[in-house]
Amino acid sequence: MSAEPVADQQGRLPEEVGHSLKEIAERHGLRQVGGRPRLGAYLKGLLERRHFALVLARSQAYSQNQGSYLGQAWNILNPLINAAVYLTIFGYVLKTDRGVENYIAYLLVGVFFFQFVTRAITLGSKAVVGNTGLVNSLQFPRALLPISTVLTELIAFLPAIVVLLVLMPISGEPLRWWWLALPGAVALMHLWGTGMAFLLARLVVEVRDVANLIPFAMRALMYFSGVFFSITSYAGSGLLGTVLEYQPVAVYLQLARTCLMVEAEPSASLWIAAAAWAFGTLLVGFLFFWRAEAKYGRG
Repeated sequence: MSAEPVADQQGRLPEEVGHSLKEIAERHGLRQVGGRPRLGAYLKGLLERRHFALVLARSQAYSQNQGSYLGQAWNILNPLINAAVYLTIFGYVLKTDRGVENYIAYLLVGVFFFQFVTRAITLGSKAVVGNTGLVNSLQFPRALLPISTVLTELIAFLPAIVVLLVLMPISGEPLRWWWLALPGAVALMHLWGTGMAFLLARLVVEVRDVANLIPFAMRALMYFSGVFFSITSYAGSGLLGTVLEYQPVAVYLQLARTCLMVEAEPSASLWIAAAAWAFGTLLVGFLFFWRAEAKYGRG
């Protein structure tokens, strides 16, 4: 025979005691540890702790490459070295400059901006699993982690943008007013990168093997996004060319080129596509991440 539940001194059964304690906790604003708050409360918490994300991003950006002799200079040297290697292999050996007048400028923009995309996605996907100590010890909206990680990469990318602006006239590109649109292109790319970080951060929490697949996916994107060749010249203007041209990474690389290069003409459809990818991915990624808030450790 199973034992019957024993009442307390007030004659209440255990489930009644638990129910009353839950009511008291809710009445005083307490909630379950590690539970998922409502969307409105979650957004309010993010807004209240926005300074935490900024401080965390600044500290992480400053700590990058601190163990090396050149320190923060590597944020500039890495894309420069990559551009030099790609220029030698694809520009002079494989001759992938078909349809591009100023190939050096074309390659510089592609390499610099693709490196930002790569780091934002790769590191953003590990924003939660890479901060388990912080997640398990403090209570805060976990969405701050992908946000701060991508913001870290943006802060580290800013000096490289300055160098790129110096290199453009050296490569033969004249100064023009469309350069003023570059911050808008960077902002849209940053929003899209944050949305991707939300999506992938949750996937990596649930399936750790996803983190091992991301480098391969980024390598494939490098070859399908027109980093060192013109998509239109090689894939044509048919269905395949259109799909490759309007996938998000290719869109943002070409958008940056329209800001900095004379031969890349500004396009309203390109800006619309960039905005749609940015805000659509951010919205879907945020909601996808928020719905699994309870899985990201105990606060």
